[in-house]
Amino acid sequence: MNKGVGGGNGPTAAAAAAAAQKQKVLLQRVETDIANIVDNFTHLVNVSRVNDPPVRNSQESFMMEMRAARMVQAADSLLKLVSELKQTAIFSGFASLNDHVEQRIVEFNQQAEQTDRLLSRIGEEAATSLKELESHYYSSTQRTSQNILT
Repeated sequence: MNKGVGGGNGPTAAAAAAAAQKQKVLLQRVETDIANIVDNFTHLVNVSRVNDPPVRNSQESFMMEMRAARMVQAADSLLKLVSELKQTAIFSGFASLNDHVEQRIVEFNQQAEQTDRLLSRIGEEAATSLKELESHYYSSTQRTSQNILT
């Protein structure tokens, strides 16, 4: 029922544009997080080779820990994104439900107006028919002959 005034696209177009923008941002986040996980996993596998010098092994161990931490951060970001998507789905579900309810209200109001017009027309036709029947009754020969007999 909250409709825009005047010519313009109104709140529906603005909401659709905002939803499209949010979807684009969310898809970019998904792509970035997945790319980070894959990149860090690739580096983690490359660094995990065992070499002879102990100094090199400790450096590689540190690199593995760093890459694993980055993978965990990217996975955490994906989990937050999933949570945000769930919340969006819940709240957009309410918005679409409200839109559906408003649409049904409009439909029922139109049906009520049509029913009122139909009942009005039926009432007018009934009144016209009743007047016509009364006219025929009062001008009929049987009625006048009954009045003469009584």
